[in-house]
Amino acid sequence: MECIAVINQKGGVGKTSTAVNLGAGLGQRGKRMLLIDLDPQGHLTTHFGLDEAAPDKGVYEVLTGSLPLSEAIHTYSPSIDIVPAHVDLAAAETELVSVVGREVILRDALRGGDWPYDIVMFDCPPSLGVLSLNAMCAANRVLIPVQPHFLALQGTGKLFETILLVNQRINAALSVMGIAICLNDAGTRLSSEVVDDLSAFLDSHRDSNVPWCNARIFNSRIRRNVKLAECPSYGQSIFEYAPRSNGATDYLALADEVLAVLSGRALPVAVETTDQIDDESSDADVETAEADVSIAAETVDGMAGDDASTSEDAPRETPMKAAVESASKPLKGAEVHRAPAEDVAMAGDAGAIAPIRKAPARKPPSVANRQAS
Repeated sequence: MECIAVINQKGGVGKTSTAVNLGAGLGQRGKRMLLIDLDPQGHLTTHFGLDEAAPDKGVYEVLTGSLPLSEAIHTYSPSIDIVPAHVDLAAAETELVSVVGREVILRDALRGGDWPYDIVMFDCPPSLGVLSLNAMCAANRVLIPVQPHFLALQGTGKLFETILLVNQRINAALSVMGIAICLNDAGTRLSSEVVDDLSAFLDSHRDSNVPWCNARIFNSRIRRNVKLAECPSYGQSIFEYAPRSNGATDYLALADEVLAVLSGRALPVAVETTDQIDDESSDADVETAEADVSIAAETVDGMAGDDASTSEDAPRETPMKAAVESASKPLKGAEVHRAPAEDVAMAGDAGAIAPIRKAPARKPPSVANRQAS
């Protein structure tokens, strides 16, 4: 059973959206999921419409010892079970301050039963207190959602320090699986610079004995999508609310990447050496120079044509036209990391995430009005 902590002490980076929709995507791929809400705000619980079930039967009661974990589990769909959270969870850190072994309560609760789950996923609060510590002690992998902004990048550095301490002192099996880029704006320079900084940081530790030595930045970027913001108000995941939206496409692609990592099918993280980068740059410079010479030659040839040419001569293709047509063609060998939108709704077992609870009181808009992204 894999245990994944979705964590970042920086708020507003997409932790809950990732825990909910990645969990739903993995469920759609046939995995049996247990999602545990460790955030006192209870946003994962609200996202699935289980607010009424949280009081007296949630993760707070499990941590304080008043309820076994098996009785705090609520079924949302055939593939997804939830351990909800309530605002009372905010008092847990104060109540557990004098409890010996408070950081491993959740780990011991999970070890105390024979669970029918393939993956357990923790939605952690935006802090590095006892609740997040419990998640890291119980998990064997960490998934870090990051918004490509400077402050989120700075917070990630502090998180790595905490993960290293937990790995060295409490949970030697803990490792960073990867970083998921959320709320991505592909057209901005800042986004690409933040991703480059993260890549450089990870690459600099490939040969080190640290929990993130094999971590990767997932190729699937979670684009900004209003449907991801709308679906919590209807108590649904993105796959139920708008299965053909960009959000569903991105999270299903991320689910496939996560499954590839968990199964060992993912390609190893490649690190380019300085010599390789220099060689590639030199080759690119040579190709650019050759292209410039070729375009100049064609231009001279076109200007030196016979003045007596008639309209019956075939029109000559200009270098500009050739360049435009070449730019419009896809790059050879380019990788496509997103599943086609029309395939998302049909992929996996659609019934696996269909809720078996009572439908939320708020009625979603018509399908025609909510599929556009």
